[in-house]
Amino acid sequence: MAMEFNDLAAFLAVARAGGFRDAARASGVSASGLSVAVRRLEAALGVRLLNRTTRSVAPTEAGQRLIERLTPVLSEMEAALDVLNAFRDKPTGTLRLNVPAGVARVVLPAILADFLKAYPDILVDVAVEDSFVDVLSAGCDAGIRYDERLEQDMVAIPIGPRVQRFATAATAAYLDAHGRPHHPRDLLQHACLRGQFASGAMPVWEFERDSEVVRIEPTGPLRTRPGAALDLLIHGALAGLGVVHIYEGLLRPHLDSGALEPILESWWQNFSGPFLYYPGRQNLPTPLRAFVDFIKARNASGDP
Repeated sequence: MAMEFNDLAAFLAVARAGGFRDAARASGVSASGLSVAVRRLEAALGVRLLNRTTRSVAPTEAGQRLIERLTPVLSEMEAALDVLNAFRDKPTGTLRLNVPAGVARVVLPAILADFLKAYPDILVDVAVEDSFVDVLSAGCDAGIRYDERLEQDMVAIPIGPRVQRFATAATAAYLDAHGRPHHPRDLLQHACLRGQFASGAMPVWEFERDSEVVRIEPTGPLRTRPGAALDLLIHGALAGLGVVHIYEGLLRPHLDSGALEPILESWWQNFSGPFLYYPGRQNLPTPLRAFVDFIKARNASGDP
């Protein structure tokens, strides 16, 4: 039975990681060991579970069905074993979070630094993903999203600054050459560096002042999908390619240094900060319970 459980865990690790090498790095088991375990499981079940190519690994229909049934079972087994954490002086284990790129860049760094100092025996595994995902099916304990992207039937608590802003900026040299906008619609005459949703849809740029909301769809020489590509937008602006409109927290160092000049600051739109969300089950994994309690205490102290 122990061997069967290990083979099931190996299959799930490979399916989640999308490959044997990435699964090996995440699990600490060699890629060859995982491959042997998956082949043994497929032989025992008499069905192929993974389609393998030289570039990727993806579950077959049978494999996907097994993942759907296996994930909650293994989660419950992990939760049962996690009860033993109550008998330790310090919580241990792995906390798996699924967060968007903006949160990973702006919100999490200070929070995780303090949390890991308080709980040095907990490993935090962060998956950065901007698309809407089922955190449990993705193998995560909790997610962080903004209110319009929260999953249903989940507990949600505020995390990080409660008010954030979108900021608009360009280099002084670019503005000297092309003029400084006085109204958001002036940006339609400028080169604008735009981000896309993971789906490929282009979000509008939204501005607000004195209850007046202006939405525009500018054009420009550069557009990127989420994730680390956000840096390309910022570097493009710093290189004088045009105007960037992004989370203020990402631009703040460059605004403070003078490398970028703020544009239309009175029109910058506020939006509510993100939330940590997780299943409302009674017995949370100990690392997640420690993190939830840490965030609640941080919120109570007024420290975002």
